[in-house]
Amino acid sequence: MPWYKRVELWAKLALALVASALLWRPGRRRSPDTVLTSPRKILLVRPDNRVGEALLTTPLLQTLKALPGPTPEVHVLVHTKVARALAGHPNADAVVAFDRRRLWLGPLAPGIRALRRERYDVVVDCANWDAPSVTSALVSRLVGPRAVVIGPQVWPVSSLHSISVPARPGTRREATQRAHLLTPLTRGPIAETLSFREPTVSDSFREYLRKEASAPCAVVNPGGRLGWRRIPPEAFAAAARALLAAGRVPIITWGPGEEALAQAVIQGAPGARLAPPTNLDELAALMRAAGLTVTNNTGPMHLSVAVGAPTLGLFLRIDMERWGHPSPPHRMVDLTPVVDAGSGLEERVFEEVRAFAAHLAAPASAPQRT
Repeated sequence: MPWYKRVELWAKLALALVASALLWRPGRRRSPDTVLTSPRKILLVRPDNRVGEALLTTPLLQTLKALPGPTPEVHVLVHTKVARALAGHPNADAVVAFDRRRLWLGPLAPGIRALRRERYDVVVDCANWDAPSVTSALVSRLVGPRAVVIGPQVWPVSSLHSISVPARPGTRREATQRAHLLTPLTRGPIAETLSFREPTVSDSFREYLRKEASAPCAVVNPGGRLGWRRIPPEAFAAAARALLAAGRVPIITWGPGEEALAQAVIQGAPGARLAPPTNLDELAALMRAAGLTVTNNTGPMHLSVAVGAPTLGLFLRIDMERWGHPSPPHRMVDLTPVVDAGSGLEERVFEEVRAFAAHLAAPASAPQRT
């Protein structure tokens, strides 16, 4: 870790300790096995600026709306850059776009006082256990001065919580662990499936879907926010060739600054087609209509899973068990060993995509007669 990152980390830890002392109130702390019943209004807090992180809160929305008793009103606070990912979600009664840049003002930070007036019964700090998220914990405590604040049991941010939940043993999957934060409310089953609103698209894009996605096709998404986690375009070209061999037309999607990357994939797979520029709803609608997505581990991977499109996620140098979605109809593949070996990547991707497409095309087994 660079020295300046270490300094930043220690500064945040010091801030958490100072805030814990300033915001301490007697009688606030509760045991991890406390059971909370019938909350009227709940706020989920995840002020991260990544679309995938926003989508990973959707299992909590579903879980809360399925609680026994009166259905609680559920709000979710997210970074202003990703509020669009949850806007209009059927299980979110309100989506709060939060600008965290002036959080150093504490209770006077923009947006804090309006949230305090909501008088939430429960606030859930939707952070994780691998590192303390000081910003998320501090926001959770500030917006719920009288609320029960639930969060992950990790030092030193636990001191800002009312109830600190230990990590769930036996799994590292992020969607499962995050929904596990609701244990004090559920004491039972939790939802683990991502979800998305019904996409809203223009008439012109609906016509595009009618023309391009009526025949067998697939979405290939070679981009991603972090270059070191992206599979090379040559491997995605191999994926596109495998789809063509399986009778599906690959539609290559791209985000801002990624059109050249998409064109490189098309050059390596004659017959593949370039998608038009898409917003989040249009990309979701295209993935759902195509019915098969091949992608890096990135926000569009979580979006594809959320709309129910069978998704082949290609991972490189990141924990696949934690961030992937292994349940059918999805498949996750860690290509790190192949990349490190220095050869065979295109062949491996071609075979993985070919097998995935063939599995989806195979008819369901007929029931056995007794």
